[in-house]
Amino acid sequence: MNEERMGPVAIQYRPPSRLLNPASGYLTGYTHTLNPYAGCAFACSYCYVREMPVAKFRKDAWGSWVDVKQNAAPLLAKELRRAKRKGPVTVFMSSSTDPYQPAEYSTRLTRSLLEIMAESETMPDFLLVQTRSPLVTRDIDLLQRLGERVRVSMTVETDLEPVRKAFTPAAPPIPGRLQALRLLAQAGIPAQVAVSPVLPCSDRFAATLASTGVHRLCVDDFFLGDGSLGRRTERLGIRRIHDAEGYGAWYSPDAIRRVLEQLRQHYDDGAIFVSQAGFLP
Repeated sequence: MNEERMGPVAIQYRPPSRLLNPASGYLTGYTHTLNPYAGCAFACSYCYVREMPVAKFRKDAWGSWVDVKQNAAPLLAKELRRAKRKGPVTVFMSSSTDPYQPAEYSTRLTRSLLEIMAESETMPDFLLVQTRSPLVTRDIDLLQRLGERVRVSMTVETDLEPVRKAFTPAAPPIPGRLQALRLLAQAGIPAQVAVSPVLPCSDRFAATLASTGVHRLCVDDFFLGDGSLGRRTERLGIRRIHDAEGYGAWYSPDAIRRVLEQLRQHYDDGAIFVSQAGFLP
């Protein structure tokens, strides 16, 4: 096991025993999940993975470590061939990490996995790429090869940078994500905006999202999407951040209704999906 540092984040290289894991729970519409990394340097305050064993049983704080799955591409090719012999393969990448977090700039691990999935004999029937990083646009060439079998889901929870900094200070700025969505749309890549979870936003939010040219949205909040009716989010202290920033009224099931009303002024109902439905194949 090799270790290096990327600023405050410890990067370790570990050979995985497997890459494709059976999907369950919130992702039951998929056959498999695929996580190129363990851990996530974006360290979003509300991330449900903070409450999972992968984070709980690690002595270091969430966001301070990332494990790179070493020599993963050949293993993925082998697993995909085996899985495809049994029936359709639908993959959610990623369920507990961001495949385009900062380590990806140097490791190119996610790109190596996309290269495998872009080959005809190892191409899944459907792949969802969930990220909040504009780095995904680097791989437009591979995403185009996947055609209608891929959807890029870009998280944009707010249009307000002060809000982004309060809740996810290590995550990419919102303007970069919006530009990434524009580039994906221009390249013909199937994409959606994941307003997930809903954070305080301005009255211009829906219009700003519509201007990207991406016409599919998934909207979720802390009460529908955390798997415990909001109890897990409550334990993470997200209410305290809302109150400290003067957004206490947004920590409510009413917030998602407020945002949905705004979005429906710019999008057809058929383009807006709520919670789990928006992430399914």
